[in-house]
Amino acid sequence: MTDAVGAAGTAPERWLQIPDPVDRADLVAFLTRAVRLDEAAVVRLRQRRDGLLSAWVNTGFDALAVRVLRGTVAPPDTTVAADGLRAILVAAGDDGVDPGWAMDSVWRGALPPETGYVHLDDVPARILVDLAQRGVALSREQGQGPPSSLLAQEVLEVAGGGERAGVPMRLVFALNAMGFVPTGGARATAEIDLDRIDPAEVVRVRATATWLRLDARYGSVYLRRGGGLGLSVR
Repeated sequence: MTDAVGAAGTAPERWLQIPDPVDRADLVAFLTRAVRLDEAAVVRLRQRRDGLLSAWVNTGFDALAVRVLRGTVAPPDTTVAADGLRAILVAAGDDGVDPGWAMDSVWRGALPPETGYVHLDDVPARILVDLAQRGVALSREQGQGPPSSLLAQEVLEVAGGGERAGVPMRLVFALNAMGFVPTGGARATAEIDLDRIDPAEVVRVRATATWLRLDARYGSVYLRRGGGLGLSVR
């Protein structure tokens, strides 16, 4: 399919349209990161109430990542293979495309709410990238992936709006792994030069009673407070 509207003038059952090439490139980069973390990753595309499109993936750190862009999807909540959608978008122009085979049964449950978050604090992005680098270095010293004890460790405490929350390393890893902080183009965490990160670049920390989120320039990561996603992604 090369157009979001079929020859008979009726919209096909399944389609995705992202008119702006910058938005398409952003989504391709987002999917590339997700597939790098998990070759079998799926992406959940959801039409928001404000008309924007959100793309959700599971980072593998018990945290969700989302990129919001301008686009339209039908059905308005659909899940497809991340690698398949990435290939489709790379080959497509600005016309609508079929996003791929439906995998809605793979991802069940509610996503974090769009609104209702309390702003706790703005943290310099350098601090979070530095924490991620230290965590990677510690994992390498132990000769394995990040241990569960390190992932669960609260490495930052923030407060604001009458609320207080600890930010665990798993959320810091997720933010860094998805490339949401501008780092001067470095791919690997250990290769990031902290001096190339603008000192004014911040990551906003927000929370509800059940979700903690970090908002960076290129996307957001979410963690259910109390541990675990509380939904099925398999």
